Amino acid sequence: LWDAESGQEIRSFAGHQSVVASVAFSPDGRHLLSGSWDDSLLLWNAETGQEIRSFAGRHGPVASVAFSPNGRLLLSGTWDQTLRLWDAETGQEIRSYTGHQGPVAGVAGSPDGRRLLSGSDDHTLRLWDAESGQEIRSFAGHHGPVASVAFSPDSRRLLSGSYDQTLRLWDAESGQEIRSFAGHQS
Repeated sequence: LWDAESGQEIRSFAGHQSVVASVAFSPDGRHLLSGSWDDSLLLWNAETGQEIRSFAGRHGPVASVAFSPNGRLLLSGTWDQTLRLWDAETGQEIRSYTGHQGPVAGVAGSPDGRRLLSGSDDHTLRLWDAESGQEIRSFAGHHGPVASVAFSPDSRRLLSGSYDQTLRLWDAESGQEIRSFAGHQS
């Protein structure tokens, strides 16, 4: 954890046994979440540096993590091609979302908490109903693995970043690509 103003390290968090692939702040800033190739997610107290809870399973390396907007739910994307929703308080898995044909490398929750978004090595994004677990729509157009995904503040647009060196902006309702952004060299 770093101080943005001074550049000084505030605290180090140790507990994973392999690469830490993804990290996130809770909406209130009091907790941190980390996902690792050791197949676990760890929830941390940002102030003390203490591990609060481990969310472990035999699901493969964790590539991406995120908090829900209210901070009570956690998302993880794993190499077993699954997006998972967890209860931050109990540590229990609430639901899993399957349909990708490759590791899930990017996850995000909509600002209203009703939808989830996943991006995968299978070159697609998938939009999910958080409550039912049903896939709403799949988005295809990238020519490489999708590494990162995000919702717009109004949840009407989706953004993806890919190994194909592009970002793509999507209409969440229609599934149509709005625009492609090219300029990165990797």
